Amino acid sequence: MTDDSLLRTLAAHEETLVFRRFTVETALELGAFLLAEATRRRLPVALAVRKGGQRVFHAALPGTSVDNDEWLDRKARVVDRYGQSSYRVGESFRVNGTTFEAKSRLDPALYAAHGGVFPVIVTGVGPVGTVGVSGLPQADDHAFVVEVVEDFLRHGYDS
Repeated sequence: MTDDSLLRTLAAHEETLVFRRFTVETALELGAFLLAEATRRRLPVALAVRKGGQRVFHAALPGTSVDNDEWLDRKARVVDRYGQSSYRVGESFRVNGTTFEAKSRLDPALYAAHGGVFPVIVTGVGPVGTVGVSGLPQADDHAFVVEVVEDFLRHGYDS
């Protein structure tokens, strides 16, 4: 067994980073917000924001490849299936002494429980989409998404 303090932190992110609404316009604004911050930091990442099953926003910065796009899709499928961040899902398996790949019975070519994709949760509704990044180590992918979503919500762009 591993320490579950990380798992508690990841769950707390999902409890606090909740949108009031999430429209296509909100998804585009969030994507632009992510892109501006990733560009400012010169991060080699691909970004995606989805509403339902539709990819509303996508960008790939220098240093990325089609592999990053595929990672985004695989991590987003995990979030869609479990309703939790891709990092939290992977960590929950590790806390229980196993791995997502070994125990989920899901095709690893289609699903990846690695950090970087976060559920878009709307108050009173639940998960309605995803916001994600790929290109950094998984903890950094997750931390970047959480930080930017937190800043986005703090500025009230979801109203």
